[in-house]
Order: sequence, then structure tokens, then C-alpha cells
Amino acid sequence: MADTGRLERPRGIAARAGSWSARHRWAAVGGWVLLVILALAVGSMTGRVDVTDSEQVPGESGRVSKILDEAGIDDAAGETVLIQAKGGGLTANDPAFRKAVDAVMAGVRDTGQVTALRSPYETKTISADRRSALVQFEMRGEAEKAADHIQPVLDAVEKAQNGHQALRIEEFGDASGQKAFDDAFGDDFTQAEYSALPVALGILLIVFGALVAALLPVALAMTAFLATTGLVAVVSHWVHMSDTANSVMLLVGLAVGVDYCLFYLRREREERAAGRDAQTALRVAAATSGRAILVSGVTVIVAMAGMLFTGIAEFKAMGLATLMVVAVAMVGSVTVLPALLSLLGERVEKGRVPFLGRAKRRGGTESRIWRAVLRPVLRRPKLSLALAGGALIALAVPAVGMNTANLTLDQEFGDRLPVVNAYNHIDEAFPGGSDPARVVVKADDIDAAPVRDAIARFRTEAVAKGASKGPVEVTVHHKQNLAVVEVPLIGGSDEGKAEKSLEVLRNEVRPATLGAVDGVDAPIGGSTASSKDFNDKLGSAVTPVFAFVVVFAFLLMLMSFRSLTVAVTSIVLNLLSVGAAYGILTAVFQHGWGAGLVGAEGVGAIVSWLPLFLFVILFGLSMDYHVFVVSRIREAHLAGRTTKDAVVHGVVTTAGVVTSAAVIMVAVFSIFGTLSMQSMKQMGVGLAAAVLIDATVIRGVLLPAVMSLLGERNWYLPKWLGWLPDLAHDEHAPARRPSTLAGVSPRPEADERPRPARV
Repeated sequence: MADTGRLERPRGIAARAGSWSARHRWAAVGGWVLLVILALAVGSMTGRVDVTDSEQVPGESGRVSKILDEAGIDDAAGETVLIQAKGGGLTANDPAFRKAVDAVMAGVRDTGQVTALRSPYETKTISADRRSALVQFEMRGEAEKAADHIQPVLDAVEKAQNGHQALRIEEFGDASGQKAFDDAFGDDFTQAEYSALPVALGILLIVFGALVAALLPVALAMTAFLATTGLVAVVSHWVHMSDTANSVMLLVGLAVGVDYCLFYLRREREERAAGRDAQTALRVAAATSGRAILVSGVTVIVAMAGMLFTGIAEFKAMGLATLMVVAVAMVGSVTVLPALLSLLGERVEKGRVPFLGRAKRRGGTESRIWRAVLRPVLRRPKLSLALAGGALIALAVPAVGMNTANLTLDQEFGDRLPVVNAYNHIDEAFPGGSDPARVVVKADDIDAAPVRDAIARFRTEAVAKGASKGPVEVTVHHKQNLAVVEVPLIGGSDEGKAEKSLEVLRNEVRPATLGAVDGVDAPIGGSTASSKDFNDKLGSAVTPVFAFVVVFAFLLMLMSFRSLTVAVTSIVLNLLSVGAAYGILTAVFQHGWGAGLVGAEGVGAIVSWLPLFLFVILFGLSMDYHVFVVSRIREAHLAGRTTKDAVVHGVVTTAGVVTSAAVIMVAVFSIFGTLSMQSMKQMGVGLAAAVLIDATVIRGVLLPAVMSLLGERNWYLPKWLGWLPDLAHDEHAPARRPSTLAGVSPRPEADERPRPARV
């Protein structure tokens, strides 16, 4: 019931959902548990369908995989073992060198895991100086599973190395490379996942000072993640998923799940501390923080939906998985959380931490630190705006020269992994041979004279035009009317030079040879081509994705706050924080400025998928804080405060929860910054830096300064926009005495007595 007067019927979805859940708490909790169990059960029964190789890569590279898949040609995992003389002395003609080759071949053959084993003396894969040779073979079984049974082969090669110390014997290939990547990637994410929950729980324990209160946000976030895991498995039969999407889903699910619980729980505690009874406190929290959660959640969902417009299967998987976990966490926050709080009552304070719990109960709801920060900001808003805005613009400047690229193995892992060194040594001795371009020639009759002649001319022209030094190998599949041509590209591991060789093949050699024969389709794939096609597709998706996210976020803010000014400033401030994060990324990881401080190094490039990924994730998460703070400011303004006093009240009363949420996010994201893979470091540092900037400079300085300068213009909505749907509902808590701040005089209230709660 309300403090005084008659209780009005709850208005708005969040208020009604919270009110219903509080009255039917066992039904709400039971329904949530049932949802999680059913989702997991159905997901387990249906199984998850993952993105295939042909779906992962767009453009010609994807067509190569698709043609081979449709023809039923299994692309076996190829492996290469380098035998190379150390220093001077041995050559491939010496008995000791031959003995090492024989030892390698015998060792890998005895594992029973290989086929098509070929000696360098048969295939002529011996370098011009006769100091390097390649033993080549393929792994038995499906290429996708080859990494699971490559270890015996790696052990055999290591044994050969131990027996021939005068030579360098190293292995690189599809299976060994994939195993090294999977081990590093899996170890990294396992470390991050196991570290994230304890870190979040520890910070929440400090924030609330009580174990039960700290466990609630983590419990909701994890149950939301588990439920979504099952739902995603079902949806994957239409939109295929991946392990990466699952990991990102955990990351985002934990972030928003904890955030939403913090918003709700802190508001409920605040209302109870102000003297309201438990029921009223819960209803006020539902009407205010619950509404902010809905607005924030829908905004995050819209941002994540932007990834669906990339046309790239991995991004579509990440986008769909993350928007689903946000939706589930949002629903749980406004339904099961009020029910749990109603059930627990005072028991939510159980498990208090000595001293800390007592301090939390004695402490007020306002932040003295942020009140101290706000004092000079609001006294000199123009100067504050100039200094803070100028600092963020300065941070964003390096992003103008951002260079994006798919990181090479040595950029991604350095020289820590043996497989990286093997790749580099093979590429030095046989440029492009370890990673050739693959041309799939499809014709009505692959044995027709014009087709055979075109393939022969393609092989000759590839070398003559300077795209390759050869040898160019051809494998004909007569039954399927296909031929696979492998072309070692000049440039090898140098991506820039290799892409130039690829352009020569695609734009000069192919049109003059294979392209001149009617009925012949000859897409060109391979790692270099895949990287280029991916980057080209990603580049073409940037504008529509950015436009979609910005436009729809703007419209949501406009309809939720009924203010053109708030909508515009929201977008500008969020873009500013994203730009600053881009600048920090470029400075640290591209130029190497201060890279040692985060245990990284400048590699000359930002991994190509990261800028778009960061934009979508950061834009969504930034709106969490923005919606929460501005909702509180608007609530205070509707209760009769001046705009400046409403800003003070909104910032100081939300600073605690925003700071707590930001500390959790920064801590979790920073874990990724400590991982071994360069791309994970870049993602972790980018996310952590942006959230830190957003929760401090943006929300604590720029937002108050801008709103203070705009005054009543903050709430401006042109008459010609009056037709827009109203998502505001004007829900707010009973008015209280305005906060005062040195240098800020609140407007006298006509009546400061508590009003009935309009929830």
C-alpha cells in the first residue's frame, strides 16, 4: 500500500508485472524455475547446430566451401612436417637428412591416423638451397574432427626431433593449427568464465554487505544464461550458432543480469531506508527501476540486433544469442526478482559481512564522492564540458588512423606456440606453400579440351604474372566434374603482399584463362582470400549496422523520455565514449603506446571484427547507465524539482549502483585483457576502457554539465512529434525534499508532504 492516500492501479508493464509477482510470488518463482528447466531440457533434446565452414566465410571463399560440400568432396585436413638444416652443413642429399625424413614418415605412419603420406623426394618439395624439405600427408576422417586426434602425430614428430638434433623438425597444418588455436582459445575462455563469477560475487558482497543480497544478481544472471542456452539450441536449427556466440552470450548475460538486479534491488533498499513499508518500496522499485530496466533492455536488444545486418554467420549468431539472453534477463528482472524480494523480506540482509554490512545499513543512499564531484561541475558547467569533452575527443583522435586486419598467427600468439614458429619457418623456405590459394574449377565436363587447356594456361599465367613461384598443383575429381588448383601465393604470411597476389589471380589471370571458357565457374578461396572476403563484407556492413543501431536507439529514447533533447544528447554522449574506446585501442594495440601496462604489445593492427563488435556491445551497455540515470533525473523533475536540482538528485542517488555495476563490468572485462590471445586482450581492454569512461566521465561530468546548461530545454518535444507512441507512462515515486548542493539552490516546493505513490 502507499504511504498515504489511496493506492492507484499500477501503470505500465513493469509496475504491473512487479505488482503481480509480489502478490503471486510462488507462482512467479516456480514459473521461472520451470522455464529454466524446460528450456534446458528442450535444448538438450534438439541439440545445437553450429555454423559450417561454408557459412562462416562470405564471398568467393564461401562459394569454394559450398561447391565442395555439395559435391560431397571431403576436404581432408592437410599436414606438413618441415625438416630443415640448422646452420651450415647438412642438405637433403646427405644420409643423415634422409634418415630424418624416413624417421618422420615411419613415425606418423605408425600412428594409424594419416593417409596420403608423401616423401619430399617424390613430390620434389625440397627448397632451392636443398636445406629444407616437406613431408606431407592428410589426416584420416573428417577435417572438422582432425584436431581431436592429431596429438599422436605431434608426439611422433617430436620424437623424430629429439632423435635428430642437428635438424629442425616441426609440424604445421589444418589439424595442428586448429588444435593449437582451440587449446589457447578454450583455455582463455575457461579462465575468463571461471574468474568472472567469483569476481562479480566478491564485488557485489562489498556493495551490499550481505551474502543473500549479493547472490541474487548472480543467481538471476546465471539462470537467465542457462535458460537462454536451451532456447538458443532450438533457434540454432534456423540460425546456426557457435562456441564464440555462446561465450559472448555469457559475457553479456552476466553484465546485464547483474546490472538489472542492482538497479532494482538498490531502489527497493533505498525506498525502505526512506521509511516506506516493504510492499510500497517494492511497488515503487517496480514502477521506476523496473521501467528503466525495460527501456534499457529494449535498447540493448535493438543494438544487438544490428549484428544481424552484417550478413556474416558468426555475427548473426552472436547478435541473436546476446539479444535473447538480454531479453530473458530483462523479463526475469521485472518478474521473478520482485517475487524473490517479497519472499525474502528482511532475510535479504542475511549473511552480513562484519563491519561492512553494518556500514552499509548506516550509510545513506546518496554518494558523497559524486556529490563532491558534481559541485564544481555544476558551478562551472561550460568549463567542465570543455575539459571533459576535449579529453575524450583527444583520446578518440588515434582512431582516425585505425588499421584493421585479421591477425596472423605470430600477431595473435607471438612466438609462444611451436605451431607459430613452424608456420613461419615453412613460409620462409617455401613462400606461400604453407597456405596456398585454392581455386575450385566447376564445369559441365571437366575433361573437355577447352577446360583442360584453360587450367593449364591458368597454371602458367599464375607464375608468369607474378602471383606465384609455383609449383601450382591440380587435383581433378572426374566424377564430380571439379578440379582443385592450389596456388602458393607470393607474399605468404605477409598479408598485404599475399592479397596483391590474390588480386592478380582474381582480376588478371582468371579472366584471361578460366573465365574465357563458357560454363566454367572458378571461385578462389584459401586463408588469404577468406580474410579479404571477410573484411570486405564487414566493411560493407559497417554503415547499415551503425545507422540501424543509432536510429532505433534514438527513436527508443525519444519515445521513452518524450524529449528530443534527451534523445540527441544520449546518442552523442554514447558515440563519444565509443570513439574514446576506439582511440585507446588504436594507441595501445596498433601503435604500442603503453601496451606494456596491460601486458600487451603493439602489433600494428586491430583485429578486423572488433570495431563493429565493440560498437554494438558498448552502445547497448552504455544505454544501461544512461537510461537509469536519466530516468531518475526525469522522475525528480516530474516530482517538482528544478532541472539542475533534479540532475543533482539523479546523479548522486544513482552513482552508487552505476559505480558498482561499472566496477563489476570493468573487472570482468579486464579478465579478458589478461588472456594470452591478442584479440581477447584487445576486446577486454576496449570493453573495460569504454565502460570505465562511460560510468565516470560521461555520467559523472558530461551528462550533468550538458543537462545543467540546457535547463528546461532538456524536456523539449516539438509539437509535430506529438504523434509518437508514448512509452513514458510518467511513473514516479512520491516526492521527497530536494537535495541541496553548494552553489545549487533548489526551488521551494509548494507542498513537500509525501504524495500517494503512482505505481
